[in-house]
Amino acid sequence: MVLNDLEKIKKLDSSRVAESIELLPDQMRQVLSDARLIKIPRPYTRITQVVVNGMGGSNLGAGLVKAAWGDQIKVPITISPGYNLPAHVNKNTLYVISSYSGNTEEPLSTYREAKKRGAKIIAITAQGEKNKLARLMLRDDIPGYIFTPRFNPSGQPRLGLGYAVLGLAALLAKTGLFKIKKQEIKDIIAQLEIDSRKLKPESPLAVNSAKKLAAKLAGKIPVLVGAEFATGNVRVLRNQINENAKQFATYLVLPDLNHYAMEGLVHPASNRKNLIFLFFNSSFYTSRVRLRANLTEKIVRKNGLEAISYNLKKQTKLAQVFELLQIGTWLSFYLGILNNVDPAKIPWVDWFKKQLAKK
Repeated sequence: MVLNDLEKIKKLDSSRVAESIELLPDQMRQVLSDARLIKIPRPYTRITQVVVNGMGGSNLGAGLVKAAWGDQIKVPITISPGYNLPAHVNKNTLYVISSYSGNTEEPLSTYREAKKRGAKIIAITAQGEKNKLARLMLRDDIPGYIFTPRFNPSGQPRLGLGYAVLGLAALLAKTGLFKIKKQEIKDIIAQLEIDSRKLKPESPLAVNSAKKLAAKLAGKIPVLVGAEFATGNVRVLRNQINENAKQFATYLVLPDLNHYAMEGLVHPASNRKNLIFLFFNSSFYTSRVRLRANLTEKIVRKNGLEAISYNLKKQTKLAQVFELLQIGTWLSFYLGILNNVDPAKIPWVDWFKKQLAKK
């Protein structure tokens, strides 16, 4: 019943993570308003591919955009985090540097090479006094989106995905790669606000779907399973469970997992105690994928492993993407509470960065 203890939740959540999650609709509404001011040079509309370089939480938005609008975006999107530029980056590439803080060394280190190759460079980052990327954008007249993160009080990139997802989507739409249906986004925002009442801490375990899922995943290694337009979501949730809950999680994608992962369920024997599969199902998946999901869940159980499922309920694919983003983020938050940790703090990442800075 710790998930109904509002005092304990408030004590652990010292950095206002719950508030950031609840403000997802406001983040999205802000981007819709800001998008009117984003200007993209005409040459940027004549590109043949998109390459996104961002690390951790700063590339989650790209994965979600790629999966959610993949059936509409006219050119391929590659997510390439790291210090090196893929060989195929050239003058016809829209090269996106994504860094919430603006100080992430890996994507920043690729800027000169991307410029040398003549790539069409854009950037997305949060406003801040020490933001190197924002200064670079102003100095070299790089187009993009510098947002004021007023609806992410936690300051954590993985909790500012309203900015990351719709911000990148707006940039791509401005280049003519696809069209954002504003009324559809407004309807989704309104629904998210309604659903938030059922998912926030004040909503008790008995009627709170996110709390119920968290209670089932506690003490286990979650294996998240999604397909098609939801593949970006399971990747997001993998990151959020690791960082918000300090609990290891991974993800698999249908139908690809059917060609390798099922045979790995047998060993080690501890799989039966440690692993729990969480299937995210949708009526919008193709019929063969729906069949595969059902059979895969049976195979998991036949191997003595626990499997649970969550059926996405909204009326469109895009609405289900944001439905899953919302409930998944709350789920990771409640897992953190069950693990008795502050969902915002990332002590091992902080330690690692300090050690790296010494070298």
